[in-house]
Amino acid sequence: MAQTKKSTKKPSMQYRIISTVKKPFVAVKYAVERHMSRRPHRSFKMTRRRDYARSLKLPGYFAFTDSVRKTLWQNHKMFLLLALVYAVLTALLVGMASQDLYTTLSDTLRQTSGEIFSGNFGQVGEASLLFLTTITGGITQNPTEAQQVYAALIAVLTWLTTVWLLRNILAGHKVKLRDGLYNASSPLLSTFIVVCVLVVQLLPLAIAMIGYSAAMSSGLLSGGVEAMLFWIAAGLLALMSLYWITSTLIALVVVTLPGMYPFRAIKTAGDLVIGRRLRILLRLIWMLVGIAVAWALIMVPIILLDTWLKGIWPAIGWIPTVPIALLVMTSLTTIWSASYIYLLYRKVVEDDANPA
Repeated sequence: MAQTKKSTKKPSMQYRIISTVKKPFVAVKYAVERHMSRRPHRSFKMTRRRDYARSLKLPGYFAFTDSVRKTLWQNHKMFLLLALVYAVLTALLVGMASQDLYTTLSDTLRQTSGEIFSGNFGQVGEASLLFLTTITGGITQNPTEAQQVYAALIAVLTWLTTVWLLRNILAGHKVKLRDGLYNASSPLLSTFIVVCVLVVQLLPLAIAMIGYSAAMSSGLLSGGVEAMLFWIAAGLLALMSLYWITSTLIALVVVTLPGMYPFRAIKTAGDLVIGRRLRILLRLIWMLVGIAVAWALIMVPIILLDTWLKGIWPAIGWIPTVPIALLVMTSLTTIWSASYIYLLYRKVVEDDANPA
């Protein structure tokens, strides 16, 4: 029996062109199908409660915050040294808040405080105004582009070092700060890409804030239907940003895993928070509220003490007590935020429920 020969005829040019054109569409179709299989919810379609309930066992708000504090306190020397390194690098490369601007503002406020404050709370009110002005950048000179790059780089490196140290400490390894400083910067580029995505996701919130400033200057918020429509639009823009950044903040931890790519980290973080987004968002808001309260409880007494001491001994007026305290608080806040989000991420990963 004669054997049939295999056809060696090459595909036609038309067939190859059609195949080449269809490949991207097929790839997009498969990507969408995989995405839809991981995300059972559909836009503009109500999901039943039984279909979106997803377990997430977390301690209470105070209990979880206390567990973060205990974890850091068990290695407080290492993390305090990391905060010192952060503060020194920032002071050398970026600079501190201006002591001259702070002194001028303090003197101006002290001269006019009689018209603003009265009673026993006059000094506290003055310190509170100084505190609000300080944290909103009222005593900070405009940084150059190079200083802005240095500030972002130092903050990202501190974040990566904190996560690297906590991951190894909780794994039972004995590490030193030197190990974290040398080894934690591997996913630096991937982290910067995720940070860029985070900045883009904050654009709706930025638009809402710009719109608020414009509405205040034009008197649009005086009342009426216009004010109501503005607040609805601003609220929706803010909710959009909060919805997006909830998973992206978790992605900042996921991207530090070995061999993890930035957009894969964003996709993985999205799968982790689906069905849990609101509970995770509330934890993040709680973290921000705690940071704000800690700043007020620490910085206001420091401003009061600084004002009192320099009122008694004017010779020490050159000492930048408040700018130094501001720098130290910024470094401690960065380490606390990284630790809180990392430990929250571990709690989410421990509960490996299927997407709901």
